[in-house]
Amino acid sequence: MIYLLAAVLPPLGLLLNGQPISAVFNLLLLVVCVVLGLVFHPLLFVPSAHALIAVRMEREKRMHREVVEAIRQHGPPPGYSR
Repeated sequence: MIYLLAAVLPPLGLLLNGQPISAVFNLLLLVVCVVLGLVFHPLLFVPSAHALIAVRMEREKRMHREVVEAIRQHGPPPGYSR
């Protein structure tokens, strides 16, 4: 659901994903791309692409933190050797 919101309303999707600085940057990017997108139409997709990539990266970072925390609590998986 957050990906759909990030694609349709990029700043709001980023804000609801817990990324306020990225949301402000995306809002500025959106304004610039709308103005320049009147001439060069593919620029209209840039803010949505930025939001989708930022949401995915934040999700991956959260999953990584969960795995690291689980390893800290329970130790490495069986069969793991250094």
